[in-house]
Amino acid sequence: MERHDVIIAGGGLNGPMLALALAQAGISACVIDAAPPRARDAAGFDGRAYALALASQRLMAALGLWEALAPRAQPILAVTAAQAREGEAAGRLHLHFDSAEIEEGPVGYMVEDRHLSAALHDAMAAAGIALIPGCKVLDHAAEAATIRVTTDRDTLSGRLLVGADGRRSPTAERAGIRRQGHDYGQVALVATIGHALPHKGVAHQLFLPGGPLAILPLKGDKSCLVWSLPAARARAIAALSDQDFLDVLAPRFGDFLGALTLEGGRFSYPLNLTLAERYVDDRLALVGDAAHGVHPIAGQGLNLGLRDVAALAEVLATAHRRGEDIGSPLVLARYQRWRRFDSTTMALGMDGVNWLFSNESQILRAARGLGMGLVQAIGPLRRHFMRQAAGLALPGEMPRLLSGQRL
Repeated sequence: MERHDVIIAGGGLNGPMLALALAQAGISACVIDAAPPRARDAAGFDGRAYALALASQRLMAALGLWEALAPRAQPILAVTAAQAREGEAAGRLHLHFDSAEIEEGPVGYMVEDRHLSAALHDAMAAAGIALIPGCKVLDHAAEAATIRVTTDRDTLSGRLLVGADGRRSPTAERAGIRRQGHDYGQVALVATIGHALPHKGVAHQLFLPGGPLAILPLKGDKSCLVWSLPAARARAIAALSDQDFLDVLAPRFGDFLGALTLEGGRFSYPLNLTLAERYVDDRLALVGDAAHGVHPIAGQGLNLGLRDVAALAEVLATAHRRGEDIGSPLVLARYQRWRRFDSTTMALGMDGVNWLFSNESQILRAARGLGMGLVQAIGPLRRHFMRQAAGLALPGEMPRLLSGQRL
């Protein structure tokens, strides 16, 4: 029977990040990935790109990933936000966050999923971390001092199983961990858009009645588009030809970046809120979307997952150095206490923002404009929101990795 200290179910992004972090503390881990070998590395795999908060970039630097990612990463130098009516482009500017207002540097970085995945796989191979691709976890059973994990190939044992296997986490389901949440009735349309004019590192968030439209700068003269729409409307737009899609998009996008072109495929993702009622079980912990699947309105989904990774890795590293059992309830309770309040508060906050902005109410529209105007006018408040977006103002203690420190 193959043995590791930690068995990680899920080979997306959070699972490999955790394996790399644990390796720094001398904790062996293997990653079980249901996808074929390096499937996510392919150009246009799923069209996604991530807005990495500055704290997440520091974590990647501490894990030795950033040197490979930096040439492919686009710094986010400013963020704008505005509201508009259906069929309109951005109205009067309400918010402008400039990274020059904080001392730490860019608010964050945009990195395409395929580049991030490739860097992770290369780093795991260099560190000798076991990756089992094309493999499905079928069952797990906690015992006195170990946990057995049965796959469609063989059985593994370890001291801890980590579920990093997404919003519908089979790991959480097998453990009887219930979930709370609801469907947004929205679908996110994701595409990469080329444009004639440079984006200058500015990310734009346009609040439309049906849902938010994010225009996020990528390396070169292109941007990642994330457009959340009511499900029926999204399906109708997704079925259009590429040119018809651009014709529908143009009035909302506006002409501030010049002529638009479609770069690669288009993708659709149903949106929902799903929160695990607890993050731990017998010799089991959840991270990322397995613990909290959130709305993409603020681009914080991966950043929340990386906060989990940083906290869990530090808790396990500290326990390992003290000679504690890293899968014990006392150790895992420390992780849950550290992470549950922050992630739940952030998830519910994004849920509220989506509700507040995804409607045509004239009263709420006026209130939104007033609130955004106040934030824009009050410098300390504006800088506070910027530091939160950069992941620099977390409740409680900051995990070492998010400060750029190795474990």
